[in-house]
Amino acid sequence: MSAQARTARRRSLPLTAGCVLVGLVVAVAVVSLFWVPFTPDDTSGDRLMPPGLPHLLGTDKLGRDLLTQLMIGARIALAAGAGSVVLGGVIGLAAGLAAGFATRWLDDVVSALLDILIAFPTLLLAMLVAATQTASLTSAIVAIGLAMSAIVARLTRVLVKRVLAQDYITASRTSGTSWPRVIAEHVLPNIWPTLTVNLALQFGLAVLAEASLSYLGLGAPPPNASWGRMLAEAQASVFIAPVGVIAPGVLIVLLVVGVNLVADGLRDVADPTRRRRRR
Repeated sequence: MSAQARTARRRSLPLTAGCVLVGLVVAVAVVSLFWVPFTPDDTSGDRLMPPGLPHLLGTDKLGRDLLTQLMIGARIALAAGAGSVVLGGVIGLAAGLAAGFATRWLDDVVSALLDILIAFPTLLLAMLVAATQTASLTSAIVAIGLAMSAIVARLTRVLVKRVLAQDYITASRTSGTSWPRVIAEHVLPNIWPTLTVNLALQFGLAVLAEASLSYLGLGAPPPNASWGRMLAEAQASVFIAPVGVIAPGVLIVLLVVGVNLVADGLRDVADPTRRRRRR
């Protein structure tokens, strides 16, 4: 195997490992749409049963099947991550583009507002938004997405300013190209790789934020199963039935690590300079 092939293989390893981890969670979520061992609100089992039959991972303090809750929790975690990234990405991209093309005084105002929003931790800002709404998955997604949008907007603004300073943009405008066409043909293609990597990282943060909100009772309400709420409900019986804490905690770690590995792999693909440094 040549040195170049070995280098390419090393670069693809994080992306492959991340895709495997995320793919496993996605597969569990897809299966949960069609089949789960028990219904989410089925409390027919004995309380705090150990793993065995018919409850493969045991039951919680109410007698509900843990495997069923974990499978449904995978669906909620992915929905929260994807919904937050889409909402935060759309709002952040629009705000960042507006700031990037704005006049100097308007750019300063927008930048100051973004700095104020970013000064608040994402989770704290999400908690403030979610606390004003009825606890639900939708309110959690909106809260996390709004908190995320400031980060995306600031990055977009910096990237747009960098692209607009290039000579080919001046040449394009001199030739009579309209601003919408400049955005479509030059700005978006040049900023999209970096934004994609950042949004992948934000996906992992959104999963953690949703689990945290659910842990505090601000996420999806029962009978919807959330990994964060499972942790909160099982912490009192951790020494009696540790699976109730270990299982959702491990899944949260696997999903977040998988998403971060995917983001790291995408960064290698999107950044030729980074690839050359690793050779």
